[in-house]
Amino acid sequence: MSADAVVFELVPLASLRPHERVTPSKVRALVQEIRSSGVFEDPIWVARGSGVILNGHHRAAALRRLGAERIPAWVFDYDREAIRLDRWTPGPPISKAEVLRRASEGTLFPPRTTRHRVSVELPARPTLLAELMGPERRPRPAAHARRSAAAGSARSVPPG
Repeated sequence: MSADAVVFELVPLASLRPHERVTPSKVRALVQEIRSSGVFEDPIWVARGSGVILNGHHRAAALRRLGAERIPAWVFDYDREAIRLDRWTPGPPISKAEVLRRASEGTLFPPRTTRHRVSVELPARPTLLAELMGPERRPRPAAHARRSAAAGSARSVPPG
């Protein structure tokens, strides 16, 4: 797969469509981990055009729970042969068309049913949680916080 077949983007969470359910306890653990570190370490994988999550359902659910608006993602041309689809557990083969259909219809596979693999090296792309949050949840800059505190005070405070 050529490097131009995959790009890194901050994708709006609202634009994504899952094809698998998640395990609530795993989502809770990821929420705690991300909240504690303040960093989202591992971008999810998304199919270009459809917005279907190929890898990272639990990470996407954790960011949603944290109130993020965007998620770091590697965005792929899903129809390329270099993206292989296997199963984590025994069972009949699953096609890429079935993954897309289930995401479109909302008839989700159980957690960790599909296993996507790519033949390109994906570098680490840690992203600060604050960069993924909506404007109302982003930390305020220190100067803004001082002005807000001064405005709420009964006495006048000289600029610092």
